[in-house]
Amino acid sequence: MNIAKTSYMFDMLLFELRDIVGKEYVSVRDSDKEVYSVDYFWLPEMCHDRQDRSNITRPMADFIVHPANAEDVSKILKIANNYKIPVTAWGGGSGSQGGALPVFGGIILDTKRMDTIYKIDEQSMTVEVGTGIIHQTLEWELEQKGFSTMHDPGSARCATVGGFIAHRGTGVLSTKYGKIEDMIVNMEIVLPTGEIIRTLPVPKTACGPDLNQIFIGAEGTMGIVTKVTLTIHRLPETRAFRAFVFKDLETGLRVGQRLVSENLQPSVIRLYSENETKEVIKKVLGIEKTGAYMVYGFDGKKDMVDLQMKYAQEIADSEGGEDLGAHPGEQWWNNRYKFFFPPYMYRLPQCFGTLDTVASYSDIQNVYNAMKDVVEKQYPMARFIGHFSHWFPWGAMLYGRFIIDTPPEDPHEAIYLHNSIWNDALRAAMAAGGVLNEHHGIGLKLSRLTPELYGEAFQLLKNVKTTLDPNGIMNPGKLGFGIG
Repeated sequence: MNIAKTSYMFDMLLFELRDIVGKEYVSVRDSDKEVYSVDYFWLPEMCHDRQDRSNITRPMADFIVHPANAEDVSKILKIANNYKIPVTAWGGGSGSQGGALPVFGGIILDTKRMDTIYKIDEQSMTVEVGTGIIHQTLEWELEQKGFSTMHDPGSARCATVGGFIAHRGTGVLSTKYGKIEDMIVNMEIVLPTGEIIRTLPVPKTACGPDLNQIFIGAEGTMGIVTKVTLTIHRLPETRAFRAFVFKDLETGLRVGQRLVSENLQPSVIRLYSENETKEVIKKVLGIEKTGAYMVYGFDGKKDMVDLQMKYAQEIADSEGGEDLGAHPGEQWWNNRYKFFFPPYMYRLPQCFGTLDTVASYSDIQNVYNAMKDVVEKQYPMARFIGHFSHWFPWGAMLYGRFIIDTPPEDPHEAIYLHNSIWNDALRAAMAAGGVLNEHHGIGLKLSRLTPELYGEAFQLLKNVKTTLDPNGIMNPGKLGFGIG
């Protein structure tokens, strides 16, 4: 639904929105609409880069609104319901799935004015914060007092806390400290119809279902999270890292599983497949090795870390690992963000995608093999690489990627090829025991596949969506939900 600037209703809606947040906090400038039509999803980036040769029109919002608090959001949603106007929440714009793209026009609700740090509770070890805050800003404030959320993703400098919640984000230290969903104590949420609710003061109760879970990972389709209380941790006394090379991926996966199952509590395990060791580790760190490259790390009290490192080395040695020592591990930690920036990250004119998935330890090798086989055998113009970033008591996450250095010149053909690889690779992953995604979310990119993942249970999700959002205004076209 796009509203023509020449229509009477455009000015009426513009007035109502400005009446809520102030004239300076509602934009209808074409330049702003351009900015909010591109996130880190390959498709809009490609169309933006090639618009002189493409007849593909990028979706743009009619109004960009910057609310200050939950009350503003509530009033905006009531207007949107009254006129049946789509609303799409926007945080830092760093998402890779098109989750924040206004594919049906309407209102972009930019959350970044909701960036207040309300309370750092040193006794309860929590922080209450507005979800529009850029995560790095929150970390700087916490670190001045000796604390951290220990949520350390590659997007920390540009993503908002709300964005992490919307897509179930994962940071580098997740193996010890968990994903963003594990850090949430309670939340303030504006429901699609405008009611403001607060979930229970603590998440571990026998008082029925945890309402937090309805909204975590829902990508703004069920409501807007405006405030959250997160757990925090004291900064560790020390951090230590070590790097090994194993003869093959299977051995590295076994080592990673043992580091977790033998209760050593590593903060980091990063295992690179043979082909990513050859391509990425060499390119970013300058380390040229054959096999599967692994970095692991521990943090905390020095004596405890020393003991953990001792036992971890015994595990790696017992599996025939080549010990590269502490320096390459520390080098990886100090350069961990370089992997996500030019010239190391894949970028246009290449066609690429991050096929992240997660599976049990008994399935994860088969998932990797299945995805690799599909990409390499069915799409000879592409190559497949992967590493394993996040480890759980029951399984591990695969950060797979496909890369095409020279995609089709015609943008429609390029999009079809891009989507075909996603479909075939992720269907292969699901057949082998994996899922569609681990921490980037579903968004527009994978929306079509969500009903396949959930099967008959998807109807339950649709029923929840319809109950909370009867007019279908919240981020339509995402997470498998249509419009209206």
